[in-house]
Amino acid sequence: MRRTAAGRTIASVAVDAGLSVPYIANLENGRGNPTLSAVSNLAGALGARLIVELADGDQRAIEAPTALPDALLQFSRSARFATEAARMAKATGTPETTLRERLLHAMAGMGSLATRPLEESDWHRILDTAVLTTRA
Repeated sequence: MRRTAAGRTIASVAVDAGLSVPYIANLENGRGNPTLSAVSNLAGALGARLIVELADGDQRAIEAPTALPDALLQFSRSARFATEAARMAKATGTPETTLRERLLHAMAGMGSLATRPLEESDWHRILDTAVLTTRA
C-alpha cells in the first residue's frame, strides 16, 4: 500500500531495497516468508523504518494502525498539515516522520467517531485540537 501510495513500481522499490521483483511481488500477494533484513530493506526503500518491539507476555500488544481515510491522506499533503506537524515535532523533540505518523493515526482515531464521512474542514478542526494540546 505504501508503495502504490507513493506512486512507485515494484521494480523501483526492488532496486532500492536490493531485492528481486518476483520476491517483492510474492510478498505483496501474501506469499513468502521475508527475513527481518528484507523487511528492513523494503522499509528503507519506501522511506520508512522498521521497528521491532519485544514485550513481556502480560503486556498488551500494540494495535496495528487502521487504514487512513482518503480525505485525511489528501489533507496530510496540505501546507498547513506540514507546517503544524513540523512545529509540533520541533516542540516535542520528536522526529518529524514519527510525529506525522502519530498525528495522522490520532486524527484518524478521532475521525472514526464521526457518524458521517469527514471533509477537509473537519480535518482542520481535528488538527486544531491537536495543535492546542501541544502548545505550552
